[in-house]
Amino acid sequence: MSIFDFRDSVIETYKDYVSSFLNISDPRIRTFVEDHLVSKGHLWPDPLIQLNLPYKQADTVENLCPKGLLHPLCSLIFRKPDGDPIRLYAHQQEAILKGIKGEHFVVTSGTGSGKTLTYFIPVFNAVLAGPSPKVKAIIVYPMNALVNSQFKAIEELGESYKSLTGKDLPVTFARYTGQESREAKDRIQKNPPHILLTNYVMLELMLLRPEERNFVDRTTTGLEFLVLDELHTYRGRQGADVAMLIRRLREVYC
Repeated sequence: MSIFDFRDSVIETYKDYVSSFLNISDPRIRTFVEDHLVSKGHLWPDPLIQLNLPYKQADTVENLCPKGLLHPLCSLIFRKPDGDPIRLYAHQQEAILKGIKGEHFVVTSGTGSGKTLTYFIPVFNAVLAGPSPKVKAIIVYPMNALVNSQFKAIEELGESYKSLTGKDLPVTFARYTGQESREAKDRIQKNPPHILLTNYVMLELMLLRPEERNFVDRTTTGLEFLVLDELHTYRGRQGADVAMLIRRLREVYC
């Protein structure tokens, strides 16, 4: 069925539904209401057509490695499920190159445009270039559901890497949202991962609680990246709280 025919069918059904409630005695008022609300369609908008243009493509992750821009293992970690190299969009590549240089950046693009890779790849690259048993990146999500989703995404990267190489992923990661068991928290505190997936409330507590201070203290961590995913969700008072939290973290670490 044509999408336009479908739209007309829905509107016609809705028109009949609305008309069934019109029971106006005065013929002049009834004619006016029927003309404006039903015939002229004031209760529904005109059809809207939008075109989503494809994002400009750039290089593949695999091709960036021989150029010395990324660690060679990045080409084995960041691949499609079928094993093919991942081709980056231009905005992804630009952001990744900024991240590699240690520059700040904000990525604003549509859903499904690969924003996650813009920070995953620089973080993984930094860990592979200088492995150490310290936290390299803290990634802050506004909801624990997003933490769980991204944790699963990294797990899938690890499984894909192991199927290709037979080795475990050389980048360690962990969830730290406050929902973990006491045993899990103790294990993470004693053996910090390279990547810590958390929320802004837990990041606040890391600055306050002694047992979690080693995640952010300059003497015990190798923190290079602070990532705030879904940055647009922090508005109003919450946005001000997060801004102050970042400033406090900079004072502790920088």
